[in-house]
Amino acid sequence: MEIPKRLIDCLKENKVHYEVLHHPEAVTAQRIAQAEHVKGRHHAKVVMIKSGHQHLMMVLPADHQIDLEKVEKAIGKAVSLDKEQEFKSMFSDCGIGAMPPFGNLYGLPTYVDNDLAEQDYIVFEAGTHTDAIKMSYRDYEKIVKPEVKDLAIKLQPMKGA
Repeated sequence: MEIPKRLIDCLKENKVHYEVLHHPEAVTAQRIAQAEHVKGRHHAKVVMIKSGHQHLMMVLPADHQIDLEKVEKAIGKAVSLDKEQEFKSMFSDCGIGAMPPFGNLYGLPTYVDNDLAEQDYIVFEAGTHTDAIKMSYRDYEKIVKPEVKDLAIKLQPMKGA
């Protein structure tokens, strides 16, 4: 699978500097961050949430875990983790679990955790399990216009990380 054209077109149209990183196939955000040689706090992972019939994209650092109570407080509605079979068709140009954190490209409201918003740069999966993109957080925020909220809790470091 290739990096989604809509993602690359969006980055080029917005004239932002970005770098494509290639890494060995990895599935968990923590392992991907290790493969890319970036700290978990810089790796932006996507967690899909559902509120009623609406799908929402949550973006948090790889070294954090979504906290549904915090999400409910942040958006003012009841939420649950989204089921892969319910949202995978929205990302037909992406590998499962490798969606870039650009909800705007997929018609999804996008929320970013406060801790990720404090980083100078972010790295995220670029629609495949072997490609990632590194770019300035400020450029990301200008393009996606996410709502920045307290959504997650920091995980304990992995052994050997």
